[in-house]
Amino acid sequence: MVAEPGRIGRVESLAAERGPTALRIAVGGQLRKLREQADITREAAGEAIRGSHAKISRLELGRTGFKERDIRDLLTLYGVNDAVERETLLELVRKANQPGWWHRYSDLLPPWFETYLGLEHASKSIRTFEGQLVPGLLQTEEYTRAVVALGHESVDTARRVELRRRRQEILDRRGGPTLWAVIDESVLHRPIGGTEVLRAQLEHLVEVSSWPNVTIQVLPYAAGGNAAAGSSFTMLRFAEPELPDIVYLEQLTSSLYLDRQQDLEMYRQVMDRLSVQAEPPDRSRRLMAEEAEKLK
Repeated sequence: MVAEPGRIGRVESLAAERGPTALRIAVGGQLRKLREQADITREAAGEAIRGSHAKISRLELGRTGFKERDIRDLLTLYGVNDAVERETLLELVRKANQPGWWHRYSDLLPPWFETYLGLEHASKSIRTFEGQLVPGLLQTEEYTRAVVALGHESVDTARRVELRRRRQEILDRRGGPTLWAVIDESVLHRPIGGTEVLRAQLEHLVEVSSWPNVTIQVLPYAAGGNAAAGSSFTMLRFAEPELPDIVYLEQLTSSLYLDRQQDLEMYRQVMDRLSVQAEPPDRSRRLMAEEAEKLK
């Protein structure tokens, strides 16, 4: 069997700009299609690379790095014998195994957050609810500096601020994700860094809320209680249909990644209810502008 002409080559153009995590997801999806075309079970594929069906599942979901020896053996098992096709996919594997831009900050990052950065960079859409702070992707430099000072006592502040700025570049990237943020009204009043920093931050939110790929809603006090019960969370969705959405919950010293269907459905429902309770985007923009004006 020979892989569908040109299909492997298109993987790179579709995913490379979204970083190595996205490329790993795309390559994994291609491996799954090749296996299914060859009518080979995950169990049989696992045995061929001295592993298990669970390892094949992780490879196909892009949740682990690739060993070239394993990929060569799988391509042989799947009947991909054309030298050009094999080398095309193996070259993509090498690129997928390269560290992301955030690797240079690994001394600042716990492993669980490095995982999140890769997924965030690979995502097609981001939905987030924040009850305490402006979401990281929307923070100004000075607001970020003040947030960093709260938790890290100004250690490596400049690099942490730079890391946050690099994250924000995905909103300017061609083909980057959409961002839909619901923020509690208390965020508009909490003077992180002082009133001048907060005012500049609110003005920035007003500006970015007009971008075509950014939606911001404010959940007002008048809404009363809300379905999130004080818990901030983020939902990531990916272009690859075989990869499920992921809910990310950050804690002080760890994080949770939820992808079970019942968990995803619950958080989708919560996010939908929050979006209904919150002010519409145009009204939210006016609220943010009014609060910024009060701080002058």
